[in-house]
Amino acid sequence: MTYDLNMSHQSPTTKMQAVETTTTLKSVTSSRLVRTLVAGSFAALLAGCATDAPQDTWQPKGSNARMINDLDWVVFSIAGVVGVVVFSVLALALWKYRDRGQPIPEQTHGKPALEIGLTILPALILVGIAIPTVGTIMDLAETNDTECIVNVTGQQWWWEIDYPVQDGCGGIEEPIVTSGQMVIEAGTKVLVRGTSRDVIHSWWIPSLNGKRDMVPGRIHTVRLEADEPGIFAGQCTEFCGLSHANMRMEVIAMNSTDFAIWKANQVQDYVAPVAGSLAAEGESTFISQCSRCHQVDGLTDSNDELIISRPDQNVWSGAAPNLTNFMTRNTFAGASWDLLSKECRPGVWDASPSTIGAAYLDGVTDSCLNEVELREWLRNAPAKKPMYADPESLEATDGLVRGMPYLALSEDQIDQLVAYLLERK
Repeated sequence: MTYDLNMSHQSPTTKMQAVETTTTLKSVTSSRLVRTLVAGSFAALLAGCATDAPQDTWQPKGSNARMINDLDWVVFSIAGVVGVVVFSVLALALWKYRDRGQPIPEQTHGKPALEIGLTILPALILVGIAIPTVGTIMDLAETNDTECIVNVTGQQWWWEIDYPVQDGCGGIEEPIVTSGQMVIEAGTKVLVRGTSRDVIHSWWIPSLNGKRDMVPGRIHTVRLEADEPGIFAGQCTEFCGLSHANMRMEVIAMNSTDFAIWKANQVQDYVAPVAGSLAAEGESTFISQCSRCHQVDGLTDSNDELIISRPDQNVWSGAAPNLTNFMTRNTFAGASWDLLSKECRPGVWDASPSTIGAAYLDGVTDSCLNEVELREWLRNAPAKKPMYADPESLEATDGLVRGMPYLALSEDQIDQLVAYLLERK
């Protein structure tokens, strides 16, 4: 049914019916809009309520994360009460003072008592939020009680993690350098010292700590502690370029015995592949194709001289991951992909606190290697993780690439490299 909006020729009764019908239609439309908005808001709320997610901010597993979670409940509770009051008053005003065709009421101006009250009340609410917030921020900034030091360097698009020589961490006599995965002892307060080699990054392990920016030329610190052994996932939270979403990290917490074993494994002497093996051919391929950017501690050339990578001459960020113990960690490419196959990954990620250490220490074996994605990476890294590695776009960087470039490796060379990397344990 349609209605003629030009109702000058219609009777008063017809006009009234048309107005009432139009008002009803508007009311129905408004009601549907409100229901849609409410349903959409509720659905959006539920979408953020996944349980046991790898990066669940509501499941604190360490002291810092617990302080943040406690503060969240205070702030959200206050904000929730304020929100309910505000929207209730708004709904009441919209209903009570809705347009019913009545004359415009008398206009007034100025109610000092109301205006003063509406100024003081929000100020008191903000003070109530500020007091616990400032206290929590000061507690989170405390680092004098840390027992272990780990340096973290962010760069496009992966994390370098190194343990300097120290008495902490149960004693470290030789530097340990790895990437993507930070291994710590459960129950130990760790001082993370973070910086960046290129742009601003942000370190965040939701279950263990709040966010901490990694700024070029500066060192920012954050305290990290895991209540019990486990794997805790994180993500760079500062947009840092094309592959920002692929810049992930993980913290592996172990008991003291397993952590001591891990440290000892990381400083083992280099073991060359058996002469004539596929891995030995892979060592030669690694030296010619990969050692320009990647370091393997203890690797020597034909003159028995150590091969020291010079990533600053090849990679724009200034470094590439150390691959000395590549197969002792179960991720690669900035923790973007698993070295573990889909069949073997649950055995590590779903391990109990009492077995996680042993499961992780097993490393990546031949039978558990995610060979498909590793080969895809070696075949064409920029296709899996865009890195501005186009040679035609490198004039501004004097030919230095950003990230792993396309190396045009043959399938035989890939076979050799896979065999060689499998022995980096």
